[in-house]
Amino acid sequence: MEMKKGTLRQVLLITDGCSNHGEDPIAMAALAREHGITINVIGILEENSPEYHQKGLREVEEIALSGGGISQIVYTTQLSQTVQMVTKKGMTQTIHGVINSELQQILGKESTIEDLPPEKRGEVMEVVDDLGETMDLELIILVDASGSMEKKLATVQESLIDLSISLNSRIGFNQFALFAFPGKRDETELLIDWTPKLNSLTQAFTKISSGGITPTGPAIKAAIHEFTNRRSKRRLITGDEEEYSEGSGF
Repeated sequence: MEMKKGTLRQVLLITDGCSNHGEDPIAMAALAREHGITINVIGILEENSPEYHQKGLREVEEIALSGGGISQIVYTTQLSQTVQMVTKKGMTQTIHGVINSELQQILGKESTIEDLPPEKRGEVMEVVDDLGETMDLELIILVDASGSMEKKLATVQESLIDLSISLNSRIGFNQFALFAFPGKRDETELLIDWTPKLNSLTQAFTKISSGGITPTGPAIKAAIHEFTNRRSKRRLITGDEEEYSEGSGF
């Protein structure tokens, strides 16, 4: 089974609370999915507060579900390992979705990888593993900078450095961009423009002024806008009609 290698477009949303300003984040996640962007979400718990607010928990799960990604609730001390796991698992799930779409076109609407004979399923899983290592990745990281995140930002920074190191061992080319929400002047603030390595994280995190509202919906909307502009610029420069969506980016 051969598939054209494309680019995975993913958002990693790191937050510890409920959205309380701007567009509905669940609706924005659905819009992102329509643009071929997968939304993965990590909800951060306080170690001394075992009961995570049910509204926040539900929102984290529904954003990921609506955005075609995965969600994970985690304690701060486990964040570094979780960031890597969620990012890689999200990539694999996206590739699974694309391959299932391809299979349905060939074998019928009800067909999935799980329906294949064992030997064929093994071959397809090899393709999934290969694509996970070789496909290019464009990842926008959205960091909640509301007041309750102040003491957690240092751990977030460390976990993102570990993520960058982990992903740069891949064969595929990685590009990262980092946004905080809310920003100093706007609902979102671009902290790091597109780069293959997050080695400027320390300097970027000194710019974050935690506090205020939690505009999760506007942050996802800003990520969609960033991806759309990036694709438009690439097409303008290269004349390429390449798509980066689930199903058409391969």
